[in-house]
Formats: sequence, C-alpha cells, structure tokens
Amino acid sequence: MNIGFIGLGNMGGPMALNLLKAGHALTVFDLVPASVHSLTAAGATAVASPAELARSEVQVIITMLPAARHVKAVYLSEDGLLAHIAKGVRLIDSSTIDPMTAREVAAAAAQQGNPMLDAPVSGGTGGAAAGTLTFMVGGSVDDFEHAQPLLAAMGKNIVHCGAAGNGQVAKVANNMLLGISMIGVAEAMNLGVALGMDAKVLAGVINTSSGRCWSSDTYNPFPGVLDSAPAARGYSGGFGTDLMLKDLGLATEAAKQAQQPVLLGALAQQLYQSFSAQGHGGLDFSAIIKLYQHDA
Repeated sequence: MNIGFIGLGNMGGPMALNLLKAGHALTVFDLVPASVHSLTAAGATAVASPAELARSEVQVIITMLPAARHVKAVYLSEDGLLAHIAKGVRLIDSSTIDPMTAREVAAAAAQQGNPMLDAPVSGGTGGAAAGTLTFMVGGSVDDFEHAQPLLAAMGKNIVHCGAAGNGQVAKVANNMLLGISMIGVAEAMNLGVALGMDAKVLAGVINTSSGRCWSSDTYNPFPGVLDSAPAARGYSGGFGTDLMLKDLGLATEAAKQAQQPVLLGALAQQLYQSFSAQGHGGLDFSAIIKLYQHDA
C-alpha cells in the first residue's frame, strides 16, 4: 500500500519504520531534516510539504503530531492536507489531542469525502519501536476495519472505541487515571519508607493486595524496587513529566467542555505543573515522587 506519514519524531519515526518493514511504500514529511533522513535511508520517499504529500499517489495518510494546533495546521490550513488531497484518500491521526478538535477535523474531512480516524496510542517509544503499541480508535466501524491491518503493522492491541473523537476520549481518560495513580503510589511508597519499612517489601505487599496497580507493579516510582523502571536509571527515558502534564491538561479541558468534575485530575495537573516548574519537565513522570521526599 502507498502510505503518507507526517510527523517522524520519537513516536512517529519508529511507527513509520515498522510500516516500511511490513512492505508498504512510504512517502514522508517532517520539519526536522535528520528525522526525514532516517526514513529515506530505510527506503522512504521525502516530500517538501504536507501539500506535496497530499498530491502524491498515496492511499492513506497517517499523522503523528505534537498538539492540536499542529493537527489543525496540517489538515485545515490553505497549504494543508484537505486543501490538496484527492477524494477517497483515508486519513489516520495518531496525535494525542482533545476530542473536540479530533471531531472538528474528522467532520471537515468527511465533508469532502475523506474518511478519517483518530487513533492515539499507548506504549511509549519502546512500544513504537517494537510494534506493540495499543491503538485507541475513533471513527466508523467500516473505516476501522479497513485500517485494522495497517495499524497491526505498528501495534499489538487495536481497539475500536466508538465514533469520531472517542479514541481521544479513551486516551485522555486513561492517562488522567495513570497520572492520578502514580501520585497515589508515590505517596504510599514514600509514607511507608518514612515510617521505617523496606521499599521492596512494601511494594510486594501492595502488589499482592488491594492497592495493586500498573503504577506500582510495573512502573514503581521508588528507586531500587524495580530494575526495569525509570526510577532505577535516575528517571531518564520513559514518559516525560511534561507529556503527562499535557495529557492532564487535555483531560481537564475536555472535562470543562463536558461539564464533568475531575477533582483528582485537576489536582494531579497542578502537582505535575509544580514539578515541571521546578525544572523537572524532562524527567519521567514517575519522578513526581520527588515532591514527597525531604531532599528533593
């Protein structure tokens, strides 16, 4: 299949490489020359703009962009995809943005005959490289079924979440819960250790009791508990604090639109905002435990 891919950063680059490995022909665009070069070296064709990509003979275009304003610019501007794309070309946006923007762009695409899915991902850069991402997909059932084999080249778990925008709904709800649960584990671990308990023993109790969760048994924030967690390497790599802050912002903004209270989500956003303001935005989000440590 001839595929266009826009956005070749830490997530998009490995995803595009997996499409090449699966035997697809790829036309790519990114503002960073080095990112483009890594794909052309693997066999992709580069173009100079989204408009040029839209005019090429692609059957599907996938985007992986930083924020809603970038998605709007790439799709809706005068030099964007929808101004130049042929009718019938399918669109998949894997950016993490707010559901309202996803629905706005999907409606504009549908109006001119381009089926569109929102398909944000979970699994981080490791999952992107390994091709084991989870895709949370919003759009029609027919469009989802058509895209499923393509998404399977980049991911392991592909879930249809409902109509347009619902992929983003699933992503922001899940990540809001992740941020909240990480703060809860950080508080509990720090309290237990401060009261004299060994961190590994405490984590073992939690992970076989009612407090068990992914933030504790797979990604525990206390150093020395899990060799595989970012806490074991100074909180480098993983899912950055500023990325978590972005997702919590999306969740609280979406909650405002829906007039739905998210009291713990809003508190989590403020805690991560404070942590980022202290200069820790590049650390893994599990480093939030530093807020509770006296030597932080």
